[in-house]
Amino acid sequence: MADPTLTTQCCIAGGGPAGMMLGVLLARAGVEVTVLEKHADFLRDFRGDTIHPSTLELMHELGWLDELLALPHSKLQDLRFQIGEHVITVGDFRHLPTHARYLAFMPQWDLLDFIARKAAMYPSFQLLRRTEATDLVRDHAQVVGVRARTPEGPLEVRASLVVAADGRKSTLRQQSGLEVQNLGAPMDVLWFRVTRRPDDPNPPLGHFGRGEFFLLINRGDQWQCGRVIPKDGIAAVQARGLESFRAEFVKQAPFLADRAGEIQGWDDVKMLTVRVDRLRTWYQPGLLCIGDAAHAMSPVGGVGINLAVQDAVAAANLLAGPLLARHVTTEDLRRVQQRRELPTRLTQRAQVLIQNRVVAPALREHALNPGRLPLPLQMLRRIPALRRIPARLVGLGVRPEHIHTPAAPPLH
Repeated sequence: MADPTLTTQCCIAGGGPAGMMLGVLLARAGVEVTVLEKHADFLRDFRGDTIHPSTLELMHELGWLDELLALPHSKLQDLRFQIGEHVITVGDFRHLPTHARYLAFMPQWDLLDFIARKAAMYPSFQLLRRTEATDLVRDHAQVVGVRARTPEGPLEVRASLVVAADGRKSTLRQQSGLEVQNLGAPMDVLWFRVTRRPDDPNPPLGHFGRGEFFLLINRGDQWQCGRVIPKDGIAAVQARGLESFRAEFVKQAPFLADRAGEIQGWDDVKMLTVRVDRLRTWYQPGLLCIGDAAHAMSPVGGVGINLAVQDAVAAANLLAGPLLARHVTTEDLRRVQQRRELPTRLTQRAQVLIQNRVVAPALREHALNPGRLPLPLQMLRRIPALRRIPARLVGLGVRPEHIHTPAAPPLH
């Protein structure tokens, strides 16, 4: 590499939903921004692919919604779960005050490629692929850049602001020494796929049985299937054998019995280690953490992508002006955490409550009585209007953000 040093106004580590959304919004406002993505592309198996109405509304505000929805996706207008013989609708998105009143399921790589194409239209945006942030560069107590690893050799990126958006296993968060509060999780998730046919039924999203909890997500020509297991329970599942794993899956989704053989080995099953944590402080002078780097979310509600995008929008709204003025203060960074901390805390509190009161008992073979529904589920079944409350909490969340950054002219 001829010049191993690069200078930019904002360096974002991580090309996930938080990093790419922040990058495009800052570039759209005229900020010089460089995103570092350690992979050559966005193709990652079993990444979260739920796009909630809050995120779709942001796409509408940017004028991009129709173009985004031209990409392959499926829609879910209500959340239904099967508990024993009962099918319960727990959320109805049709009444939300948004332009897209449903959950959209779209491969995350398609969403990220879409945002990258939009960002590339702005001259101040740069995406460096195969570039992995490995360490922070400091000038005394001030973070002034990052060190990165590239195929051509080491790279140092100097910036007025470094944003760690490199996920729940964030290298930069670890290097910062910021204190992490672990909230715990009683489960992990095993993900796998089987073929979907056009004449397949439209099953509930979740299936609860005694000691079993499966998820079925329509991915067009495939079903993305998730089996929720007790924390660190993968060894016990594998010890019972692959045939037992297939049989337990078929019991919850009998119409897929002829496709269970597509799970040919444990290599076809990927484990998501569930973590729920958050930083006590999201920033240091010159450094801000957002998305999973600031708060790893449970898969409950599928809200992780959308919380990350909300963080990015809030950060862009609050920091575009200081970045353009080349003077970002610690107080500016504090305002981002102040804006997003309450939604994060409330969402995680709800997730932990559901984990402990619903998911954990469902995973204990004799703790769940499928024949007797808990009172809240009975109420949702009897009073359809109540389903709007969970739909709003899941679909819009607490304090949804809106685009307030200015729009610089794109290249084309």
